[in-house]
Amino acid sequence: MTPEFLFDGPERADTTLLLAHGAGGAMDSPRMQALTEALAQEGLRVARFEFSYMAARRQGPRRPPPKAETLKPEYQAAIAALGVTGKLIIGGKSMGGRIASMIADEMQSAGLLCLGYPFHPVGKPEQTRTEHLERLCTPTLIVQGSRDPFGTCEEVSTFALSPAIRIAWMEDGDHDLRPRKNLSGFTIKNHLASMAREVREWASKL
Repeated sequence: MTPEFLFDGPERADTTLLLAHGAGGAMDSPRMQALTEALAQEGLRVARFEFSYMAARRQGPRRPPPKAETLKPEYQAAIAALGVTGKLIIGGKSMGGRIASMIADEMQSAGLLCLGYPFHPVGKPEQTRTEHLERLCTPTLIVQGSRDPFGTCEEVSTFALSPAIRIAWMEDGDHDLRPRKNLSGFTIKNHLASMAREVREWASKL
């Protein structure tokens, strides 16, 4: 099945981001829309697609996502279908970024962007999903909330990650980068803007 794309940002941008959704939210979910709009406002071209299991949910029952590893061919097919000839950064939200991280070196993408990486299942910090991140060669930016239940700042600091990986921490952010305004003084609007600036500045150096 040929993937369908949603595009945002200037058509003639120097950099294109190909982003996949998380395990539970479609490519046009409010979370993905907010992330995409912030990136597009920084002059980045963003292409979104969704995996076949998520597309099937639009027509039938809500089924759980398959194992992340089985979705690698679908991500590779999306890269081929998009056909970008310039600078292409692959990635996504949560699971989408995780799948992209599994193929980034093989696909020789210019960079990898993970927006809320699921370092481990919630409540199971011993079940890490980081083995391949230890040997990753692709320049990588992970934007992570400091209190993300899938990997807090304290937890991630103990992981042996590749030197190709840079982590931008959003203070008091959760898995969607959302802070508690009454405790942190930040808002989700602040963090989305900061995220997008971080991405633009990082991408400009690739």
